[in-house]
Amino acid sequence: MLRVGLTGGLGSGKSTVAAMLRELGAHVIEADELGRAMMEPGEQVYERIVRSFGPAVVNFDGRLDRGKLAELVFAGGRLGELNGIVHPAVIEAEQRWMEEVFARDPGAVAVVESALIFEVERDARRRGEADGLLADWRKQMDRLIVVTAPDEVKIARFVARVCPDGKGREAAEADGRKRLSYQIPDAEKARQADFTIENAGSREELRLRVETVWESLRADSNKSAKVASLQ
Repeated sequence: MLRVGLTGGLGSGKSTVAAMLRELGAHVIEADELGRAMMEPGEQVYERIVRSFGPAVVNFDGRLDRGKLAELVFAGGRLGELNGIVHPAVIEAEQRWMEEVFARDPGAVAVVESALIFEVERDARRRGEADGLLADWRKQMDRLIVVTAPDEVKIARFVARVCPDGKGREAAEADGRKRLSYQIPDAEKARQADFTIENAGSREELRLRVETVWESLRADSNKSAKVASLQ
């Protein structure tokens, strides 16, 4: 078995890499998808967000107004507060998922796709947490993959995704740059990663890079499974 963290900044293409790894045979879970599910009405994370940020972040249908929440978080400097609510719950769910995967398939490669693997640890340590779930999350991974791209490429991809009709491009670009400023630079992440996948070219080039990494991951997973079977 092999626990793999897959990360990359805004617009890096990590979700595309995750999809390719899934096609090749990896088990993949998306942190963003988990977080969105936990922010639905009736969930504990939802209740804590409403208590912390107030009724203004709730739409008429009872669901979170994500635009209003993002405004409070980024403009109000409260990102750490939101992450402190969401991240522990998401990480615990990811750990349970990995345990279930390995129980079914001891030789599996389980990939956690998350934009903020490095940032979760950084922020926890800034809060004075020397160890624990958040401060040690990166250490729970056997391998780390970082997907990189130039910042201008990332911004362009982000704007194209949120403004497919071209409207609101300036605001989207400013939002993207603000989000990127929170994230640790690619170069720093790459120095701490086991694999770096550059995604500034064609999809075909990206696929070849992903396949090369996959072969290494699969080989390492098989070795781990053999060792476990001898213990």
